[in-house]
Amino acid sequence: MHKTGLLGLCVPVWNSVRMASSGMNRRDPLANKVALVTASTDGIGFAIARRLAQDGAHVVVSSRKQQNVDQAVSTLQGEGLSVTGTVCHVGKAEDRERLVATTLDINVKAPALMTKAVVPEMEKRGGGSVVIVASIAAFSPLPGLSPYNVSKTALLGLTKTLAIELAPRNIRVNCLAPGLIKTSFSRMVRKESSASHWNPLKGIHLLGQLWMDKEKEERMKETLQIRRLGEPEDCAGIVSFLCSEDASYITGETVVVGGGTLSRL
Repeated sequence: MHKTGLLGLCVPVWNSVRMASSGMNRRDPLANKVALVTASTDGIGFAIARRLAQDGAHVVVSSRKQQNVDQAVSTLQGEGLSVTGTVCHVGKAEDRERLVATTLDINVKAPALMTKAVVPEMEKRGGGSVVIVASIAAFSPLPGLSPYNVSKTALLGLTKTLAIELAPRNIRVNCLAPGLIKTSFSRMVRKESSASHWNPLKGIHLLGQLWMDKEKEERMKETLQIRRLGEPEDCAGIVSFLCSEDASYITGETVVVGGGTLSRL
């Protein structure tokens, strides 16, 4: 009798997983679903919007500026995807009542109020899924960014709380915590950091420096179990999974996409 060994037995299974995760032979797990993705005209949000649409959902993208919304919609519709767009600035009173432009308000209150706003529509459709985006900083605080760290940690608690409150309405709530991801946001923050009066509330200055500086980037890679920095697409598939029926028994959880960065409180 020929013995294939453990590795031989695992190869077919691994190939199936790889094909599924890459989109090969994948059905439309989000068919007949509507996905509202905030801050989705660039970076991680845009990658998530694209993936959800590719997986069969009708996606509504949103951002602060009409120009950005139009460009994102045009790009995705050009790929044959079902996408529409709307302007929504969570820091403006006319778009999200009682919010002011502070870190805690935007990072914590806005997701809570946005979820509250969409729950009635989800109930009409028989249920739904909410995915909140936090950060690896929720588990491993970044020096000099106390308000940001606290706001992202608060999102983990918000996820747990909403999961309990919304479960009777057939609405699941989970959280994504990205690690060091290459986005234009990081590039923008790095430019702001060169100013003499840089405000740490405006973004992740340290992360922006890391991937824009090759020497620092290489040093950062050495601290990761997966020896590369993340791409927005690394987050998109996880969100699609959490929104699909394949995750129908998952709620109140946080998935870290951080290349092996330490992620326990």
